[in-house]
Amino acid sequence: MKIKGFVVNPLGENCYVAYDGTKEGVIIDCGCSTESEWTAIKSFIASENLSIKHLLNTHLHFDHVWGNAFVYRDCLLSPQAHSADTGIYEEMDEQIRSVVGFTIPHPPMPLLGRPLKEGDSILFGKTELKVIETPGHTQGSICFYSETDEVLFSGDTLFSGSCGRTDLEGGNQQDMMRSLAKLAQLPESTTVLCGHGPSTTIEKEKLYNPYM
Repeated sequence: MKIKGFVVNPLGENCYVAYDGTKEGVIIDCGCSTESEWTAIKSFIASENLSIKHLLNTHLHFDHVWGNAFVYRDCLLSPQAHSADTGIYEEMDEQIRSVVGFTIPHPPMPLLGRPLKEGDSILFGKTELKVIETPGHTQGSICFYSETDEVLFSGDTLFSGSCGRTDLEGGNQQDMMRSLAKLAQLPESTTVLCGHGPSTTIEKEKLYNPYM
């Protein structure tokens, strides 16, 4: 599996395009807030001649889903996420106001597609990502894990040296601690691609992250 990351929107969210030698791929957490940000991702997809099969969301906070409308418009892919985050997705303006204090214009969000749950498989080309439920940052937070490549897309659950905040709607500190303990059981060599900030490994986080 090959992975290309893009840092998008004012909150510095990491959007990932993952693909393999078959040229099939997925987009994870398309948080583009502008047409130009989406154009950069779309241009990369075209330059690699990729066929995007899935639009995936680790959770449904606005900074991770702003670009869903662009992907739906140009690729006709509905976002796939955990159903427990449906409420905050359907009340996007209220969600944004609760975080930043005012409304930010955004394109209409496309309807959610396939609901994802623990153990589900996301298949593209010869690659499989497994869904791991990791509530805490939101009720519906999930991670995507490739056992073959030892890569975890952790969203806002696990960061380098930290973890996602739990004081927003749907957040729960006890759930977060249980989710981090769950991720700590993955192979220590697993590369962790976070929703914000630099990548890390499970080994590093077990050694230095005070939350794990």
